[in-house]
Amino acid sequence: MANKEIKITLVKSTISCLEKQKKTVQALGLKKIGSSVIREDNEVVRGMIFVVKHLVKVETVEA
Repeated sequence: MANKEIKITLVKSTISCLEKQKKTVQALGLKKIGSSVIREDNEVVRGMIFVVKHLVKVETVEA
């Protein structure tokens, strides 16, 4: 089976967040509220999502 992908969308602002959370959002490739990126579903990306789970929405994408 092909590698699964997930779509990550920034839904809340990072203004009052910790510096680690701001850098994690930036590392995921998200810039503005409503921006989305598609990433490979692996442990590294899942760990990054866990750090900012209150700021993002995650959906699975059929590849």
